[in-house]
Amino acid sequence: MQREKLWTREFLGMGGSNLFLFMSQYIMVAALPIFIMDTLGGGDREAGMAMTAFQIGAVVCRPFAGKLIDAVNKQRLMFFATIAFFLVMLAFNWLHSLQAIYGLRLLHGGIFAMATTAAAAMAALILPASRKGEGIGYFAMSTNLAMVIGPMVGLLLIGNLGSSALFLFVTGLAVLTFWAANAKRLPDDVVKPVPRTKQGFHITDFVEPRSLAPALLGGLVFFAYGGILTFIPLYAKSLGLQAETSLFFMVFAFVIILTRPIIGRLFDIKGPNYTVYPGFVFFAVGMLMFSQVESVMGLLRSAAVLGIGFGALSPAFQTLAVQRAAASRAGVATATYFWLLDISVGLAATLLSIVAAHFGYAFMYGTVSTVIICLTAVCYFFWSRQALAKGQKGQKGEKGQKM
Repeated sequence: MQREKLWTREFLGMGGSNLFLFMSQYIMVAALPIFIMDTLGGGDREAGMAMTAFQIGAVVCRPFAGKLIDAVNKQRLMFFATIAFFLVMLAFNWLHSLQAIYGLRLLHGGIFAMATTAAAAMAALILPASRKGEGIGYFAMSTNLAMVIGPMVGLLLIGNLGSSALFLFVTGLAVLTFWAANAKRLPDDVVKPVPRTKQGFHITDFVEPRSLAPALLGGLVFFAYGGILTFIPLYAKSLGLQAETSLFFMVFAFVIILTRPIIGRLFDIKGPNYTVYPGFVFFAVGMLMFSQVESVMGLLRSAAVLGIGFGALSPAFQTLAVQRAAASRAGVATATYFWLLDISVGLAATLLSIVAAHFGYAFMYGTVSTVIICLTAVCYFFWSRQALAKGQKGQKGEKGQKM
């Protein structure tokens, strides 16, 4: 039997637009603080405010993005979102006051939330049901690639060519984003809105209840990972390994790419338990290894083990969040998942910094993060059993009605 096609032009377009959107964000995360401090005369506080403005825009707009995506034509929404993204990136070339930067970053966060949620929802709807776990894993890989490439490109541009080249480059990325997202017309059953059956506003317009459990579990995984993403420059510096930080992310991303075909097919053929439970083991062991790093090889070994674990867990929970909702609720389900991820990474930066300040990075990674991962595994165990019991009960009810 021939397998259903995965790498369609439509899927590649959504993956490409997601890659360029996330690349622009990670380029800004790495380079914008340097621009603010070196060119605008700001300090750590002003640089942090630019990052906070983006997070506020993303967290506030994410739930509304899901509702809007399901309520309007998705392709038209993506068209206008990518146009708005281009205009904001273009404005960075001329608006160079701190207040303007804060405003642009706020807009950037909102547009980013809208466009990435739309791209993920449409990618999930395009994928054949038999290969959804594999496909969403590949789609999520575009985010991992951006996480590795973006900071390196941003630092190279601002360090060697200056801010003008930096802002021209992200404007070029915005052009590529527009082209990737809109070059191919998507099928009507993917992009057309579903007629409303309820009047007025309801909490379920913004949050998908059936996606909450996998979204919360994914959020806890990202909370633990947020400690690495936020504090690895300071942790590596304390070990005298700051020059090797980029190598950590390169190995991390390479391992995710290498294991993705196996993990994705295993999810679709055997079910989530066959990827999620091993993912928890690898992620917890990798975090313990990371907390005990003493050399470059130790850093890279921990990156490889963490890459296997994170590469298994992150797309699994995203797939479960989308699969548990009706196709007509794909936008809200995707927004629910990403919204909780945005909040989790933001909380990690705040709460784990307190732990690190009092007990050190080794304790934060080895004890706190590992406990969070193990707690998430326990929560998943009880939730998956409950979900299975509900599914079996529903099947029995259907059989009884047919008889």
